[in-house]
Amino acid sequence: MGKVGSLSDGVLRKIVLSYAYVAIWIFLSFTVIVYNKYILDRKMYNWPFPISLTMIHMSFCSSLAFLLVRVFKVVEPVSMSRDLYISSVVPIGALYSLSLWLSNSAYIYLSVSFIQMLKALMPVAVYSIGVLFKKDTFKNDTMANMISISFGVAIAAYGEAKFDTWGVILQLGAVAFEATRLVLIQILLTSKGISLNPITSLYYVAPCCFVFLSVPWIFVEYPVLKETSSFHFDFVIFGTNSLCAFALNLAVFLLVGKTSALTMNVAGVVKDWLLIAFSWSVIKDTVTPINLFGYGLAFLGVAYYNHSKLQALKAKEAQKKAAQADEEAGRLLEDREGDGMGKKNEQQN
Repeated sequence: MGKVGSLSDGVLRKIVLSYAYVAIWIFLSFTVIVYNKYILDRKMYNWPFPISLTMIHMSFCSSLAFLLVRVFKVVEPVSMSRDLYISSVVPIGALYSLSLWLSNSAYIYLSVSFIQMLKALMPVAVYSIGVLFKKDTFKNDTMANMISISFGVAIAAYGEAKFDTWGVILQLGAVAFEATRLVLIQILLTSKGISLNPITSLYYVAPCCFVFLSVPWIFVEYPVLKETSSFHFDFVIFGTNSLCAFALNLAVFLLVGKTSALTMNVAGVVKDWLLIAFSWSVIKDTVTPINLFGYGLAFLGVAYYNHSKLQALKAKEAQKKAAQADEEAGRLLEDREGDGMGKKNEQQN
């Protein structure tokens, strides 16, 4: 009874911790999105400089990642040559900087709720680019599901009360660059046996992003900031904002490490619905019934896509276990035959 009780306590503790990790990730992700909107929106904090904000995040995250990897040695750095860094990490860093720049820019023009609806296109972009780069195989049923997600997002866009074409272009560009980055991670890093967790990712990628962002910043935002003599760097606002962005990466590390990537996907859906509710009730963004209907269709498509990925993962694991069992059975059979031959030789002698 004692063992059963302790086992139940252990399982309960694991479940509670899993829910805690999910709650922390949702809270931090929620906070970073709303905080970025607050800083960049002209009707709120009124600091519409997305490149500058992203560069502040990257410099802060680079510094903390360096401390965690090199000074406190919380995680081990990955063995990486200069050629590998230039050929693999630099292209990923370039795409990441473009994705962050465009996604942060979209907050100036679009509501938080509508941005979350547009982000539902991420599986569509990842699958399409995966097929293009031959990392995914084209399947009619999967493509039909991708079309249904796109159709749902199109309905949501049609029902958007404050539709802004430039904002939509920025957000769709961010989705495209982020999807390409995710596919290139598989091609350039995972295929070479290199695995980066969120902390080592920031350690290698954040400095690269900062350098890439500095080029458009010099020409686009620096001249405007230079003329804005009244601006003074608010350490409280930008410091806490950057800290939240870094804490979010740590939360991803915890969530994926202690649960699974699929759990993060499901938690992401919950976060999106919470953000839409918050955007409507607190920020007072207009969310129309057509918005919700369209996003509902897209949500069902994304849920089906996640379910299909889970089933494929389970089937792959089952095949792997079956192959291991067959290999073990073959080895046992060989051992028995070897023992039988040995005994037969002994009897003959």
